[in-house]
Amino acid sequence: MEATALMPIGFGLITIGAALGIGKFASAAAESIARQPEAADKITGAVNLPLFLLEGVAILAEVFTFLMLILK
Repeated sequence: MEATALMPIGFGLITIGAALGIGKFASAAAESIARQPEAADKITGAVNLPLFLLEGVAILAEVFTFLMLILK
């Protein structure tokens, strides 16, 4: 089996992993805000940076996977 045949599986795993991570983060943030509504600003501020970093890593992984497909 050629490596290019496995690229779609790589894309799928990247997307699923990022979606699970972002969903878990957002779920924990929503639960925290529900427990302490007065701390919503602090919770939102603390959650935004890791969410952006996680999404950035997923996008970079997809770009690198696509480049491996093209440059092979």
